[in-house]
Amino acid sequence: MYPNGSVLSVMLTLHSLELPQASIYPAFIAGTATYLTILLCNLTIVVTICENRNLHKPMYILLLNLPINDAMGATSLFPQLLYSIWSQDRSISYPACLFQGFIIHLYGGASHLILTAMAFDRYIAICFPLRYGAIMTTSNLVKIITVMWLIHFIIIFVLFCLLMPYKICQTYMAELICYNPSLMKIMCEDTTVNNIYGLFILSSYHCISLSVVAFTYIHILITCVTNKQTDAKIKALQTCGTHLVVFLFLEFNTFFPLIAHRSENIPAHLRRVFSTSVVVFPPIVNPLVYGFKTKEIRQKIVNSFKRKKSSCSLSKMLDMAK
Repeated sequence: MYPNGSVLSVMLTLHSLELPQASIYPAFIAGTATYLTILLCNLTIVVTICENRNLHKPMYILLLNLPINDAMGATSLFPQLLYSIWSQDRSISYPACLFQGFIIHLYGGASHLILTAMAFDRYIAICFPLRYGAIMTTSNLVKIITVMWLIHFIIIFVLFCLLMPYKICQTYMAELICYNPSLMKIMCEDTTVNNIYGLFILSSYHCISLSVVAFTYIHILITCVTNKQTDAKIKALQTCGTHLVVFLFLEFNTFFPLIAHRSENIPAHLRRVFSTSVVVFPPIVNPLVYGFKTKEIRQKIVNSFKRKKSSCSLSKMLDMAK
């Protein structure tokens, strides 16, 4: 048992990666390549939206939050994981574990809120096109984004503040990453309050996001069916289809590992895989889906690469002329 006064100096040990000696370097290279790919893809979306005024619309400004959030989520995992692979050291300080868990929960909840806000934006744009400009003004958009992040930050901050008074009974964590359910398992005292608050957050985020998305998509589908303009109908369905794929993928990735912690019937290795996948697959899938499936963003990215290629070719010709 560790008293409150020294709990911040405690070193925890995460579950072993169980990598054979021959697999250390390939795993490190693969992990580094994955992390750099995630950063490159997400930053490409961010830069593309920021640089092009034609994309400074509510839909894309809301979308801008998604790659920033995905990069944050991936960064909460990969640097520490890559260090563990390279050094074969699975130790992590208690404050660092708390911080990693805080960022992972901040990332997961924010993903739901961002996609929910995007669903609402599509609902207004498709079902009330004449009122869209009056409802989704720059001022209202800033308020939506600010309130969304502020309330979410406070909720997750309180979740981890509730862990601070407890004493730690063990230093081994049977998980690959730190997050609230895994941290509660190493506490000495009764964590019923934390468990209830965590379940309340989990159910609230999933129920609100599912309800809003279901409500908006039912009305969007009704509007598209009754709309006689074929081109507008197809464009609306393509935009919403992309969003729905990303949302359902996130729902599965976040809901299963959190439920798995509360069931003894689910194998531990399966729980660890899904817990880690939450901060690996969505940050890879989201920019690819929005980058290649959203026509406006895809065209801007292609045009940007063409301009850079032309600029490089011109520079080479000038150098040769000299």
